[in-house]
Amino acid sequence: MNDITMTLNADELIKMALREDITSEDVSTNAVMPEAKPGEVDLICKQDGVICGMDVYERVFKILDDNTTVEKYVCDGQEVKNGMLLAKVKGDIRVLLSGERVALNYLQRMSGIATYTHEVAQLLANSKTVLLDTRKTTPNMRIFEKYAVKCGGGQNHRYNLSDGILLKDNHIGAAGSITKAIELAKAYGSFVRKIEIETETLEQVKEAVDAGADIIMLDNMDVATMQEAVKIIDGRAKTECSGNVTRENIKNIIASGVDYVSSGALTYSAPILDISMKNLHAV
Repeated sequence: MNDITMTLNADELIKMALREDITSEDVSTNAVMPEAKPGEVDLICKQDGVICGMDVYERVFKILDDNTTVEKYVCDGQEVKNGMLLAKVKGDIRVLLSGERVALNYLQRMSGIATYTHEVAQLLANSKTVLLDTRKTTPNMRIFEKYAVKCGGGQNHRYNLSDGILLKDNHIGAAGSITKAIELAKAYGSFVRKIEIETETLEQVKEAVDAGADIIMLDNMDVATMQEAVKIIDGRAKTECSGNVTRENIKNIIASGVDYVSSGALTYSAPILDISMKNLHAV
């Protein structure tokens, strides 16, 4: 995550997380460490996986005290092993203690998503199907979670509602039909924006193709139905499979021939990666 992104978008979110954890003071730390004292602590991986969020981890401590230093031995997207020393953090012991939980929350969550995404992406290796995330992210964590998907080898779908036109079942219901929804979207949207529409049946697929959709989402279809849908579309639109896509069933989807597969599970089902700060001592 580059410095501009961090400063413009991530810093305020990190500050909000710190304010949530420290409303007035860290009473535990202040009780045992009433004055500043320099110290050092190790960041240790306790589980195999893909690391993600090292810059965010560092930023937590820098926001608390810019004199804190983090000597990093790994970079985002790198595979890590149980027992590996990931970094050494040096600074005021009070800062190391007060920032520990927030820093680890980001690093563990982002690394868990990167690890899960990497496992799913490996199942799509040597196929034409591209793995995408969704907007099913934790509130105020989207910038971090979508970045983690990319570190794990996936790609990002639209970032938010301003990012692209995606007409789902309720949009279609509001417009009256697939044809009308696409017609309205073409009239309203800029010519540079593609129009994606959700379909649940082969009849809807045919209507979407005839109406000129750029991308057709095949929602909760079985593999045989998706294969038939891809034949109907016949390259006239890009295809995306969506709905209950997980690590366990994604292999079956490759056979359908879809261009993209989107999975909310990348962000909402990924477990954290176990990482700890250990061996804190004065220097």
